[in-house]
Amino acid sequence: MNAVNSIFILVLAFLAVFVEASFGTFRRVLGVQVDLLPGLMIYAALSSGTLTVSFLSVLGGLWFDSLSANRLGVSILPLFLAGFVVQRIRHLILREETYAQLVLGFSASGLAPLLTLVILYSCGAEPMIGWGFVWQWFVMTVIGGLLVPLYFSLFGKVYRTLGYERVIETSFRQDREIERGRQ
Repeated sequence: MNAVNSIFILVLAFLAVFVEASFGTFRRVLGVQVDLLPGLMIYAALSSGTLTVSFLSVLGGLWFDSLSANRLGVSILPLFLAGFVVQRIRHLILREETYAQLVLGFSASGLAPLLTLVILYSCGAEPMIGWGFVWQWFVMTVIGGLLVPLYFSLFGKVYRTLGYERVIETSFRQDREIERGRQ
């Protein structure tokens, strides 16, 4: 199911970038363009391999940058670093716990824009930073962090619908009585 998992993650990344670019509800109401990819990267890092994390960072970053004001390729490194770090320590993380998902989601959604900002400055761009940036960063961090448990729930429902659970049969029956002793 690993290949199916990777395909679902990449399709959802494409749809997330499309939704970010097409529907400006958050942009009009809150004044913030929410980034959906860092939370999805956390899910990918906890549930799939390095290849999926790499594909998601490259393709998701390029899709996002092509539809935003960023320079092409700026979002790739922050996404990859978030996914790679989480994947390297995923054996220490309680993957099924909502608290761990929220903390990782808040961290990735908060650090990815800051790393993107550092990369933009190092490229010679001069993005506007002020109190509006602080508000945007805060809202992006909160909403991006809250989306991670939703990703786990969504993918869990998809896999329960499309997949099957293996039944492990043993030769031992629970209702069998074992007679011991001499006869």
